[in-house]
Amino acid sequence: MNALSTNTASIKNPLQEIMKSAPPRARRALAFAPACVGNVGVGFDILGHSMAGAGDRADVRRIEEPVVRISAIHGSVVDLPTDALGNTAGAALISLRKALGLRHGFDIVLHKGIALGSGMAGSAASCVAALVAANALLEKPLPHESLYGFALDGETVASGSRHGDNLGPMLLGGLVLATHDRLLRIPVPAAWHCALVHPHFVLETRKARAALAGDYPLSAFVAQSANLALVLAGCYRSDAALVREGLKDVLVEPRRAALVPNFARVKQAALDHRALGASISGAGPSVFGWYEHRADAEAAAASMRAAFADAGLDSDTYVAPVDGPAARLIDAIDEKTWADAPAGEGA
Repeated sequence: MNALSTNTASIKNPLQEIMKSAPPRARRALAFAPACVGNVGVGFDILGHSMAGAGDRADVRRIEEPVVRISAIHGSVVDLPTDALGNTAGAALISLRKALGLRHGFDIVLHKGIALGSGMAGSAASCVAALVAANALLEKPLPHESLYGFALDGETVASGSRHGDNLGPMLLGGLVLATHDRLLRIPVPAAWHCALVHPHFVLETRKARAALAGDYPLSAFVAQSANLALVLAGCYRSDAALVREGLKDVLVEPRRAALVPNFARVKQAALDHRALGASISGAGPSVFGWYEHRADAEAAAASMRAAFADAGLDSDTYVAPVDGPAARLIDAIDEKTWADAPAGEGA
């Protein structure tokens, strides 16, 4: 059985049999999913890493009605669809119910801690937080990897395409290579840190993806493939020199740079502090840089924020290990606290 498949015919009956023999579960669960740096420059749609310091929370209740409802949305973003089919969290749980043949439904309350159109994977965080909470309410919870297909179904609502560069890191934690049907966690030295700066500017994902339309020379694909290989090899070997050589986006960044205010100066501010590399986080407008030491990342974050300020934009800064946290169950939701998710594996 393919654990990542959402094909009902292949997984419905075995899972139903397992759940019949399992003890009853709780009727309410709370979960947190962290922010994410998508693409990591050289891995468009397939590479990302989670980022402590911000995230979304989901309060999910098991209900008798065979439906998925979104009762409320609180936090930094509230003007999102409450129709389940039009919301990433709702669509993911609809997919989960259908695949597992569940007779019961779910009621969702989302607590948003990631700004809309920030390049920090807010839509994915809502989706994953809801899935992790709902999964805990099953008689036999699934491994986090097995939630991936449902998360892809949810994320498609926001981006219009099935890509897991944000979903994978949230489900597993750390740096993750995410293909259409597989997640692979990439080892990263514990000392390596990321500086992520989010300007108070909204860049819609669909607009950022539209900027990528058109033809690309084969040489650009070859160069990007080589850079991705260097970054992955550098991570596996804990070789910062390899990562520094490869962490250069020659394919996507050139077409999106104009969408991020003062991007060239912000990126240079990141590079000026001994960065292994710097680029646009996800679809933007947030910008990130990787560093061998936390002190360099902290200094870079301050300089990057100043560069955004020169463009008239205030911004939020985050500094955290590249090997970041996974989505996890939590005991309570505190609307005033969004940065309390420690690194480590999910529940």
